[in-house]
Amino acid sequence: MNRLISSKLGAAIVTGASSGIGKVYAERLAARGHDVVLVARREDRLRRLAAELAERHGVLAEVLVCDLSKPEGVAMLVDRLEADAAISMLVNNAGFSALKPLTQTPDETIASMIALNVTALTLLSKVAIAAFTSRGRGALINIGSGAGFAPYPGIPVYGATKAYVYLFTQSLQSEVEGTPVRVQLVLPGAVVSEGWEVAGGTELEPLPPEIVMTTEDLVRAALRGLDLGERVTAPSVHDEALLRDYEAAGSRALQGAFDATPAARYAEP
Repeated sequence: MNRLISSKLGAAIVTGASSGIGKVYAERLAARGHDVVLVARREDRLRRLAAELAERHGVLAEVLVCDLSKPEGVAMLVDRLEADAAISMLVNNAGFSALKPLTQTPDETIASMIALNVTALTLLSKVAIAAFTSRGRGALINIGSGAGFAPYPGIPVYGATKAYVYLFTQSLQSEVEGTPVRVQLVLPGAVVSEGWEVAGGTELEPLPPEIVMTTEDLVRAALRGLDLGERVTAPSVHDEALLRDYEAAGSRALQGAFDATPAARYAEP
């Protein structure tokens, strides 16, 4: 197995690196001086990107072809994270959506979406935190979505998977408190990406341009949030109080859910 050791910053694994947000993350991290491990299913795209990054930035760029919706694909990446001490960052970006009501979404699509958006991200987060803790450094970046804040029409499974990413990643931040390991949650809104086409967005009316951010702006903001030490970075949210109020309301609801006495509205008439 190859080891990436040229950069003092260490190597960054980027999943879903063949296009969209993952591709831009790989480009930006390479520009910062990270070696990169590019993970996706489309080998031809990954190899072109690896060659471009190596030539442009003088970093080592490796291609790792695997399908993270399959257990064997996850196992391949888990092995790499555990064995390679040069890895200092994981960007858990791979994921997909389907713009269909639940009853019109094929069973195999539902299973694959949960496997990729939830199971793979969870298992990779687990091994990354363990590896980074033992190495005394590392950053885990989980890509969630603004769609995880509240139910959104047409994406019942995708929105729920991203709500999972939101709660799960914030739980991880508590686990690494006081360690050198960083865990950042990134919450994109509507972003220009092939993922929209894969989800079936081309069959719908185009989104208003004033709500659609470019992948370049999204990743630039997300990395700036990482530099600033943000735990949650939502590049489209201009009013930070919205995030604080959302978290505070969730915390109050959690506390209120634990009471031995039923609420008064449920009293017998």
